[in-house]
Amino acid sequence: MIAGIDARAAAEVPAGRGRYVRELLKALDTLDDDGARYRLYARERWDALSARFAWSRLGVSDPLWHVAAAARASRSCDVFLSTNSYLTAWFTTVPTAIVVYDLVPFVAGAEAQARAARIERVTIRAALRRAGALLCISEATRSDLVAYFPHASGRARVIPLAANARFAAPVEPARLDKPYVLAAGTLEPRKNLVRLIQAWAALPDAVRNGHLLALVGPMGWDVDATLVAARARPQDVRLLGYVDDDRLAALYAGCAAFAYPSLYEGFGLPVLEAMTAGAPVITSTASSLPEVAGDAALLVDPHDVRALRDALAAVLSDPGRVAALREAGRARAARFSWERTARETREVLRVLADRSRG
Repeated sequence: MIAGIDARAAAEVPAGRGRYVRELLKALDTLDDDGARYRLYARERWDALSARFAWSRLGVSDPLWHVAAAARASRSCDVFLSTNSYLTAWFTTVPTAIVVYDLVPFVAGAEAQARAARIERVTIRAALRRAGALLCISEATRSDLVAYFPHASGRARVIPLAANARFAAPVEPARLDKPYVLAAGTLEPRKNLVRLIQAWAALPDAVRNGHLLALVGPMGWDVDATLVAARARPQDVRLLGYVDDDRLAALYAGCAAFAYPSLYEGFGLPVLEAMTAGAPVITSTASSLPEVAGDAALLVDPHDVRALRDALAAVLSDPGRVAALREAGRARAARFSWERTARETREVLRVLADRSRG
């Protein structure tokens, strides 16, 4: 089998889909050699992989990139994995699997970015008709996909993600001015950081005065409300910006709690990363987050500021609960692995390739 993969995000996207592609490629490279070979289509090379992987660089911009990549892959591959767009599947003539991360543009209250939502709404229907398999990163994503597009049901399969093993490795915990609660993610409305800051401000002084709230992540879109809320509390809310994975691992390891009250997630990988590092986690009852966290985190309604405040207070004032959450989180995170993600993805690609030959 020769499998083509859209690998643009590996070099172009620091988090999110970029992290997915990088982890998938590394995990595929560690699997037993079953004869599968991979052609990676991108504008820039990412990292050194084994001889089973060959890079095919296409230095053109979207949307022409999708046409060019599909044409090349259709000439030289048995199957194609579309990891970063629905559009490429419009043009491939070999069996194509599409990774479905979420249904943000379709779900009410998910706070989609307008331009990205328009693109996905325009491109998804033709891609779903064309796709031989739809790889959903959570059961919640699969359920949303089937709810909006029932005809996709028979081709939709759940293949969950995992945390990088680096987050489990011993590391010198980060230290800030005071013990801190950490929140991580791109600053955008969907991450619900304004309500988190409001909950933080509502904590009893005896709890809040001994701690900081640290927000980690790059600037996203429509960040004004988040910035205003954060800057209204300069003494105990810190904007740390984007940090690399080594710094992030240290921040996870050093935090008093990790708060992730997102309004909607396709998976919610930061929750799993924090658990892997041993952080006690507070997250929301929305979308995939209960599925990822299980009973190893405190779950709250992301729209309920008081409930979020109470969860923060419960963790920051109860060492016994913290210890229990740390232990449960590590055990929960250990149930996920990129090896499994890669093996199941390769299995789907091989079935599609074999079907087309037979």
